[in-house]
Amino acid sequence: MKIRKTAVMLAACMGMTLLAGCDSEQQKTFNEAVKDLEQGSYEYALDEFTQSVNNGISLAVSYRGIGICQMRLGNYEDAISAFTSALSSDKVSKTMAKDLYLYRATARLQAGLLDDAMADCQTLAQKYEMDADCWFLSGKVALAMDGYDEASSDFEQAYGEDSSYDRAIQIYETYLEKDMEADGTRYLEAALSSEAKDTDDMCDRGRIYYYMEDYGNAKTELTNASSKGSTEAVLLLGMVYGAQQDYVNARAMYQQYINKMQDNTEKNSTKTAASGYNGLAVCDIAEGNYDSALENINSGIAAASDDEMQSLLFNEIVVYEKKLDFSTAQEKAQSYVGMYPEDEEAAHELAFLKSRTGAGE
Repeated sequence: MKIRKTAVMLAACMGMTLLAGCDSEQQKTFNEAVKDLEQGSYEYALDEFTQSVNNGISLAVSYRGIGICQMRLGNYEDAISAFTSALSSDKVSKTMAKDLYLYRATARLQAGLLDDAMADCQTLAQKYEMDADCWFLSGKVALAMDGYDEASSDFEQAYGEDSSYDRAIQIYETYLEKDMEADGTRYLEAALSSEAKDTDDMCDRGRIYYYMEDYGNAKTELTNASSKGSTEAVLLLGMVYGAQQDYVNARAMYQQYINKMQDNTEKNSTKTAASGYNGLAVCDIAEGNYDSALENINSGIAAASDDEMQSLLFNEIVVYEKKLDFSTAQEKAQSYVGMYPEDEEAAHELAFLKSRTGAGE
């Protein structure tokens, strides 16, 4: 009897050890998911967060992670579903719920579900304290729905609470996407009224001058920032030279950026050399070197994080169209629109390509 009892106790102890080990492994998977999400490794993080959901680990946070990954990967419907599941989970704090509504509204906007996106924005306004991010997103959705006055009011609220260079650029770029550059320029002008405090500010000021086509001041700001070690400033200088059709210097800056990024050892950086390759491709396109452009685009795609992929894929469409290979361009455009349905320019490009191949008849 004693032997039997010992065996039972040993078996029970072994079971507890295995269970503890299982819990430890499940928690490790969740921790890895959080880490991979922070580093921009969205496919890895998606798999790990999905495992965490199946394991019942931190469901709200895990569903949130899945949603962010799916959104970054261009899977907006799946992202919306994940954010909805997160909101329906137990133990969702008010702070997290606000964050989830922001993410879901963004995913719905990117999916072209404007009424649903606005519904989330209205929920935010009714149930939570609005901050600059909320006001900005609400304005962006309103502008997408052609609610110009509402968008203007929301953007003013956003900038009133956060008058940073980044916010001014965000608002400007939103207006620029709707061909309303003049409405956004006043935010750029307002941002330039403050002094640069560090190299990041110099980069932002250089970017603003670039948008305003004041290339002399842009070079001054960006050259100062690059001399202080800013890699981003080097990339922006390439854009400035490119805008002036000085492709020799533009290429030199883009190549310098690529070299710097390839030497970059920052583990948490989500930036790669991809933007430099994209810049080289833009130079190639401008000079009619389409085969070289495709080589640079392919190099960029191989290196790109998910956040850097969109420009490369769009320029790939442009190159095939320039080569008069409308069939391949249409195929690329069809895939692109599926990934980025909010890009109206790409949708128009796809319609044009279909008209050239006869697919639209």
